[in-house]
Amino acid sequence: MVFKETKLKDAYIIELEPIEDNRGFFARSFCQKEFRLHGINMNIVQCNISYNKKKGTLRGMHYQAAPYEEAKLVSCIKGAIYDVIIDIRPDSATYCQWIAVELAVYRSQLAARSSQLPSHHGMLYIPKGFAHGFLTQEDDTEVFYQMSEFYAPNYARGVRWNDPTFQIQWPGEVKVISDRDNAYPDFGAYPETKT
Repeated sequence: MVFKETKLKDAYIIELEPIEDNRGFFARSFCQKEFRLHGINMNIVQCNISYNKKKGTLRGMHYQAAPYEEAKLVSCIKGAIYDVIIDIRPDSATYCQWIAVELAVYRSQLAARSSQLPSHHGMLYIPKGFAHGFLTQEDDTEVFYQMSEFYAPNYARGVRWNDPTFQIQWPGEVKVISDRDNAYPDFGAYPETKT
C-alpha cells in the first residue's frame, strides 16, 4: 500500500499495489502494522456497504459527534464516486477545508485500455472529526466503509452538501438525495461545530 498525505491534516489517500497474473489480481487492503507506521491506530469495529442505483446519487455530509466520533476507511467496490471530506475539527489548521478524491473499481491494465472508465482503485482514510459524503459517477455503484466506532444514532450529524460555508465543487448534477441529507442545517448549528 502507498500512503499519500492530503492537504488536510491526518487524512490519507491509500493506493493499493495489485499483483496481477492470468487469474486476476491480489492486493492488501488493510495492514494494521503499515497503518500504525503512518500514525493511524484504527481499530475496525464495523463495516458497511452502500448500494446506489443511479449516477448522481449524493450521500452526505455525515459525521458522528463526540464521544462517538469515527474514523473511516472508504473504498469503491463497484462503479465510481467523487468522495468529499471536510475537516470540522475547530482546533485544526485545516478547519473548514475540504478535498475530493475520485475512487473507482480497479481494472487490470488490459481492461483499463479497453474502457473509458478510471483504472484507479484506492481508499480514503478519513480521521475522526471529519464530515464525509460522495456523489456517484456511475449507475449501480457500491461503496465499502470500515469504521472505527459503532453507529450511535443519537450522535449522528451532518452538514448540508451545498452549505455556502464550504463551497464544495461537485462534478455533476445531484439527482438523488435523501430528505434528511438535503435538510441538514447550515454549519455551526450544532454546539460541537462552534469555535
